[in-house]
Amino acid sequence: QVQLVESGGGLVQAGGSLRLSCAASGRTFYGMGWFRQAPGKEREFVAAITRNGGSTYYADSVKGRFTISRENAKNTVYLQMNSLKPEDTAVYYCAANPTDTLPRTRGSYGSWGQGTQVTVSS
Repeated sequence: QVQLVESGGGLVQAGGSLRLSCAASGRTFYGMGWFRQAPGKEREFVAAITRNGGSTYYADSVKGRFTISRENAKNTVYLQMNSLKPEDTAVYYCAANPTDTLPRTRGSYGSWGQGTQVTVSS
C-alpha cells in the first residue's frame, strides 16, 4: 500500500498560479494522477503521468494551463496550475495506480491522498 499526502493548496485570485505537491511513501506504484472534486459535483480526472514521467495526459478543461510532473528521487508528484479560473475551485486529490499507463477513471487508482483545497476568487 502507498500513502499519499497532498500539499500546496490555498486561496488565489483568478489568473494566478499554484503548485500542488503529492508525497508518496510505502510500496512503489507506477502511474500517478490528479483528480478534483467541486462541491456538489463528481470527482473528475485532471491529469496523469507515467512512472518515468515520459508520458502525460490532461483533461481538456486544464490542457495548456496545468502541468503534471514528478521527481522519483523525492517520491513526489507535482501539479503546476497557471491561469487559474474560479471554476478550478475544488478539493484536489492525488492518486496512484499499479500500472504504467494513463488511466482517467477513478476505479483504476488504488490509493488516494486526503486532498487539498484550492479556491480561486474572481
